[in-house]
Amino acid sequence: MFRTRFAPSPTGYMHIGNLRTALYAYLIAKKAHGTFILRIEDTDQKRNVPEAVQAIYNGLALAGIAYDEGPDKDGGHGPYVQSQRKPIYSQYAKQLIEQGDAYYCFCQKEDKPEPGDERIEGLKDPCRDLSSEEVQARFDQGLQPVVRQRIPLEGESSFFDHVYGDITIDHKQLDDQVLLKSDGFPTYNFANVVDDHLMEITHVIRGQEYLSSTPKYNLLYQAFGWETPEYIHLPHIIKEDGKKLSKRAGDPTFEDLVHMGYMPEAIVNYVVLLGWNPGDDRELFSLQELIEVFDMDRINKSSAAFSMDKLRWINGEHIRALSPEAFHETALPWYPGSLHRFDLKELSRLIQIRTDCLGDIPEMLGFLAKLPEYEASLFENPKSKSSLESSKIVLEAVIPLLKKQETFSNAALFETLKAYATESGFKVGTTMWPIRTALSGLPASAGGATELAALLGKEETLIRLEKGLAKLS
Repeated sequence: MFRTRFAPSPTGYMHIGNLRTALYAYLIAKKAHGTFILRIEDTDQKRNVPEAVQAIYNGLALAGIAYDEGPDKDGGHGPYVQSQRKPIYSQYAKQLIEQGDAYYCFCQKEDKPEPGDERIEGLKDPCRDLSSEEVQARFDQGLQPVVRQRIPLEGESSFFDHVYGDITIDHKQLDDQVLLKSDGFPTYNFANVVDDHLMEITHVIRGQEYLSSTPKYNLLYQAFGWETPEYIHLPHIIKEDGKKLSKRAGDPTFEDLVHMGYMPEAIVNYVVLLGWNPGDDRELFSLQELIEVFDMDRINKSSAAFSMDKLRWINGEHIRALSPEAFHETALPWYPGSLHRFDLKELSRLIQIRTDCLGDIPEMLGFLAKLPEYEASLFENPKSKSSLESSKIVLEAVIPLLKKQETFSNAALFETLKAYATESGFKVGTTMWPIRTALSGLPASAGGATELAALLGKEETLIRLEKGLAKLS
């Protein structure tokens, strides 16, 4: 059975790279009817942020990713929080030392050769070949060592990755990495190997930055006599200018995007496409559809560029795919409070087809509460052949007509204005454009001329048309 894991560090909010890793691990497991595990890797105590663990839970819930095992779902492989597993790491580190595959290192940082240099120059860690008596003498002095992996000085390691294929790395390029820090906490490099084995992880999904370290992990698996998992290393996600996505640079996290008005389902859809494609032109998926079509062997090697424009397009498509009832419930929290006098369901009907991001709604509907300031030039529209002159003619004619209009529904208004257009020789678009412009004060609005007039009501409609005529005069 496939067993995958998402193992974030609680150091901040879920960024886009985290979300993609979680999604791919989830999809790989679920397509194979396997198990998806959440593990909290909190061994870097200095960087941990207390509220970040809850942010991890919130992010997964928002994305619709349900884990099968985790800190609050014991599947028999817990604890699922690394800081609660310290005795386990100590036990396995001691085993490696006894086997000669690791050693105690008492060196201060400045006493060590630089990683990489020690192989090229034929140098090695001064503590690598300490005798047991020398080790004990340093313990007796009260020195607190780290535990380092003893990398073979000669040879090379090879492994297969589902994205990057067969990879071989010379041992001379690898340093004797720290496994246990002097405070007894493991490094990521050690804890993830021990935990992945004990939690029976079959497929490890992580960023490509860990590709060069994988031979060190495999040497640990070999030292313990454990089977190595399958590897899927993911390409970087970059911005369109080629720079890395970064919260420090102001790039949004997953939750930031949700707060900006992007639907979680749309974000998930888009993030999955950052480095993967289904093999055809299809781009719109639900999470369940992704489970059915996802293939880990279709993950790309090249970096994926994150585009807000593409996310916006996908978000708009997801919005338009909602039922009218579902869209109304989704949009309601974004409506300005000043719109209580309007039929909000009718508003939702009007704006759904025009909405790409929920965050646009307050600005999109603000004109209903207060007509924005606008210039007379807004009445010009080459597409409908509306000019300042034709707009003035239309408004002068339709204001008296609408004063006499008894039924102020969309359908009744449309018939009245269509009849006027036919009689006056104007096209319907040329007639409707100045009316819509005067009612909204915007170059584009949430509805057509008669829809807006019906929403605003007779009194407010006539007031706004008179203001528009005044600008044209």
